[in-house]
Amino acid sequence: MHTVMAPELRTMGPIGLILPTFAQESVPTWARPTSDLAENDDPLAELAAMCRGAEALGADALWACDHLFWHRPCLECTVVLSVAAMATERVVLGSCVIQLPLRQSSVVAKQAASLQTLSRGRMVLGVGVGSHPGEYEQVGVDYHQRGADLDRAIDELRRSWASGEGVSLGDVNDSGAARYRQLPAPEAIPVYVGGSSEAALRRAARLGDGWMPLFLSVDEYRSAAGRLSEEVRHAGREPDEVARTMVLFVSVDDDPAVAQHKGTAWMSSLYGIPAKAFNRHLVAGTAEDVTGAIADYRAAGADHVVLYVTADEPLGQFEQISAALANAGRNA
Repeated sequence: MHTVMAPELRTMGPIGLILPTFAQESVPTWARPTSDLAENDDPLAELAAMCRGAEALGADALWACDHLFWHRPCLECTVVLSVAAMATERVVLGSCVIQLPLRQSSVVAKQAASLQTLSRGRMVLGVGVGSHPGEYEQVGVDYHQRGADLDRAIDELRRSWASGEGVSLGDVNDSGAARYRQLPAPEAIPVYVGGSSEAALRRAARLGDGWMPLFLSVDEYRSAAGRLSEEVRHAGREPDEVARTMVLFVSVDDDPAVAQHKGTAWMSSLYGIPAKAFNRHLVAGTAEDVTGAIADYRAAGADHVVLYVTADEPLGQFEQISAALANAGRNA
């Protein structure tokens, strides 16, 4: 049992935004060969500007998704979060989520610790198992052992971080553990467990500082949040030790039918399955419609809602949502 909730996360605001590192409708500068870039193309500056823009529009957290092998270009999430850390001042920075069984956990621990140190304590490490056997095959990891591997890896993360607690230097005269530590020791890094399955829910209750599901309706989320509370109690922990988040796919347009069509087509391209599969998993409509859905999930128990805007350039839609949220707050 452990308690890690960092001070920043007790006051983390309700809205996060997933950064657009999985383009579907365009070929952004970061996805092009260097030889194809014009002289004034600057992928790093463009990503940094996106992060600053999201923070200015009121995002409380910026999240980056993770795949090592994918059918379209994508950026590595800890690199993206490094850029976000440099470009912003206040937002929480999180992975949504790193597929930890695909990676060496001590290396991920060092990456997260570095981000936590350089960002002055703004890091959240979201972890999960993913659902793509082919990606595991590419890495040479047993897909069917991914749950057990994740449990062990979460323990290894915390062991790695704890190796440097209370010291500033290792003992150079010692040939054992006292010499080899992960330093500088980071402030406590919350570990959020991603996934909508019962296994993910139970893992979050036992091992996590947060829970990050997706593809749940409001009623499903409310029910699952209740089960999470029971599992947390069974694990001998207090209910507020596990933060509750929700990853919500959204599409904004004044015409709800247009929003639905564009959003599900984008998701179909992302996942490589028919668009109709996402009809019930997308909140599509006006900014006010999305704001209403956010309020529903918050009422169902979500402390923080992570918005996955189904567009290669999400800031326009996010600005509309932020304005609608602000207006709803004024009229509450």
